Amino acid sequence: MIGDVVNWFGDPAHWQGTDGILNRLLQHLGYTVLALVFAVVIAIPLGLYVGHTGRGAVLLVSGGNAIRALPTLGLVTFLFLLITESVTSTIIGLVVLAIPPILAGTYAGLQATDHGVVDAAQGIGMTGWQRLWKVEVPISLPLVLGGVRNSVLQLVATAAVAAYVGLGGLGRFLLDGLAILDYPQVVAGAVLTTLLAVVLDLLLAGVQRALVPKGVRLAQAASGKKAKV
Repeated sequence: MIGDVVNWFGDPAHWQGTDGILNRLLQHLGYTVLALVFAVVIAIPLGLYVGHTGRGAVLLVSGGNAIRALPTLGLVTFLFLLITESVTSTIIGLVVLAIPPILAGTYAGLQATDHGVVDAAQGIGMTGWQRLWKVEVPISLPLVLGGVRNSVLQLVATAAVAAYVGLGGLGRFLLDGLAILDYPQVVAGAVLTTLLAVVLDLLLAGVQRALVPKGVRLAQAASGKKAKV
């Protein structure tokens, strides 16, 4: 089987044209990025609001858990039957999947902010808006970006459902391979999906390191050492 998969990757025909690896990879990446953008625009402001004000926290937790339980393939299929448009139904389904990790990470990040620091910022005259953006958001960035990374991994793994409603992406290798019992193609699709997830996670790890203030990273490292002791 391993030799058959290597031969499949070595065939130049599998790298060219609309059904080639590069085109399918770009399609898969496109679905992932588009869904992520919509999810970030929705989830981060909502998470910041709930985390900063404390309003709606119970609804957020219960709603997030309910959304996580939704089967993405079933949701995408239902939306496709409802609106009969493949791209729209797929993106909506993926956005619904991507929102809970980002929302939870943003809310948890603000909740984990040291209340003493927030009180000190209030004591020197900072407004609620200033405390949010100058104190709470920078400190909560690791958890916020952690939620984004978690969401991206789930999106890459789940964007294969696009193939079930007639779209492209790496899911086509899985679906088409199973249809003709071409197992090397199925394994190749799984390997490509895994590699894409790993590469994107490494890139986001670099972005996280660049965006998180050095003082926050040092404080996290110190607290981690204390926890081990």
